[in-house]
Amino acid sequence: MTKPPRKPAQPLLGEADALLRSRPRRRRDPAQPQLSLDPMPARIDPCLALLKPRPPKGPQWAFEVKWDGYRLAVHIEPSGVRIITRGGHDWTDRFPAILAAAKRLPVATAILDGEAVVFDEQGRSDFGRLQQSLGGRGGKRTSREAVMMAFDLLYFDGRDLSGMELAARRHLLEGLVPAGGEEAIRLSEEIEADGETLLRIACEHGLEGIVAKDRNSTYRGGRGGEWQKIKCIQSGGFAIVGYQCSNAAFGNIRALLLAARKGGELVYVGSVGTGFKADEAMKLRAMMDKIKATNPAVKYSGGRKNLIWIKPKLVAEIEYRAWTHDGKLRHPSYKGLRDSADDLSVFEIE
Repeated sequence: MTKPPRKPAQPLLGEADALLRSRPRRRRDPAQPQLSLDPMPARIDPCLALLKPRPPKGPQWAFEVKWDGYRLAVHIEPSGVRIITRGGHDWTDRFPAILAAAKRLPVATAILDGEAVVFDEQGRSDFGRLQQSLGGRGGKRTSREAVMMAFDLLYFDGRDLSGMELAARRHLLEGLVPAGGEEAIRLSEEIEADGETLLRIACEHGLEGIVAKDRNSTYRGGRGGEWQKIKCIQSGGFAIVGYQCSNAAFGNIRALLLAARKGGELVYVGSVGTGFKADEAMKLRAMMDKIKATNPAVKYSGGRKNLIWIKPKLVAEIEYRAWTHDGKLRHPSYKGLRDSADDLSVFEIE
């Protein structure tokens, strides 16, 4: 018996002006096996930028502005959103605007890496303003002014991206957080420029510096050199080992005595007497008076009078221009106390 002729196949494209439509999807058969998903990590050790005196050269390097704030990881999970600090503390409730913006992102699961910042009138990130918005070191206030500048995507819709090269991670991040947004989560944009030129422009505009990242690198915790930071003004964390009293200064603090680490011990690197505000100085004096020490934690022969020594438990963020020939900070300025939830590491002298 002869089979009836088949109906002619539909052409790949119909009329030129006709709309192309896909077939409606059928519901997934529950018995059909699913693709396995990567387990979502509870925390990822952050990749840190290595301090360098000059920007690297080569086509593999991408450049961004260096933001001056608190490092954050935003975890978007089926159960909700968590905001984790660099030190592993849960600060979800302290950044309500960032939390609300994370909930609006069009993604089921993700981990965004970025920096929480507060901007000044010129649009520059200001570490002091961020600390004030949170109530200072050890404060418990929420910051509604803070926004997150997102610069990496480590987990996305069930997939661990840490083993993927930076260029691919950035491509996915830019699709999730578009450039030019005004939400509380914004894209830290790559800037197409020569590193030396960008650093010069950043310094002229009063920015802290720039960050260079190897586009071909995977994401690894610690300072492996895949990310590098180049600063306009040097800064770092220095242990406060004492202070000089003065009845004419805010909080009776004429100067703080600072120390860095060298060969496993603390060494004296000078003092700082500028950058204090009245209310901050009073709080700082109260904290220092609770940890007074009989003997200094460093060898000291500076000749200052009216010195009070303290245990080296407080770490101050200090800006400075350079180092003197005898290993002291040149033109230092106090920026604030570092918080244990962010970073308490003390500057190490090589």
